[in-house]
Amino acid sequence: MATVAPEASLNALPRADGSARYSYAGYTVTASVNGPIEAQRRDEHAYEAHVDVIVRPSAGVGGTRERHLESILQSSLSQIILVKNFPRSVIQIVLQVESTPENAYVNTKLVQASLNLPIIPALFQTAVLALLSAAVPMKATATSTVVAVVSDDGSKKIVADASPKDIREATSLHVLAFTSHDELLLSESEGDFTVKEWDGVYENAQKICCQTASKQDGIDMVLDDDASSLDMRHFLRSTLETKVASDLHWK
Repeated sequence: MATVAPEASLNALPRADGSARYSYAGYTVTASVNGPIEAQRRDEHAYEAHVDVIVRPSAGVGGTRERHLESILQSSLSQIILVKNFPRSVIQIVLQVESTPENAYVNTKLVQASLNLPIIPALFQTAVLALLSAAVPMKATATSTVVAVVSDDGSKKIVADASPKDIREATSLHVLAFTSHDELLLSESEGDFTVKEWDGVYENAQKICCQTASKQDGIDMVLDDDASSLDMRHFLRSTLETKVASDLHWK
């Protein structure tokens, strides 16, 4: 279980229009955002901007795993960016994975599919912070979390911010993202689960991302003290407030 609060800094890369560095649950990701800039003909869209997402692994070159992550992030981020304000343009988001939890890449070829989901919240949160740093117009902000359903003595328990061990032993794994309007933006799942378990996962994730009080009958929700008090929306706001206060300190 994650026991360290998330950390973030903005404008980590001076030559980009906007950038951010985000660390949580063993993952550290740095993102840069450039745009809107003029699109090449192959990326040009007559009525809206093209959101180009590039994910670079912590070691080696990107492969099918990174392409899969890019497609998920591109689809989600395109829904909150005001793309129709910038026709024939490109907004480029580059995400560099700097570190991952210990043993996250053990025997990668065998468990590659199951490793796609846990890193999505870190990538997604870093991208949103970088977009805000670049002052890219958006409909809303968004926050994301990962939730695992694990089997414990014949009963199912919902675990937020699961450790690599929990993820490896989980019967199902879920990544959800919510906008600042409490609307579900992203939902990716793998494994076997029931409708009741999904309802518990949804309410658990909504509580972390939106701070909505929830309780699901029939399924135990296991949240350690840090996870139960984790408020991603407040974290996002406080990160921006700290940056603004720092920028205006000279006044």
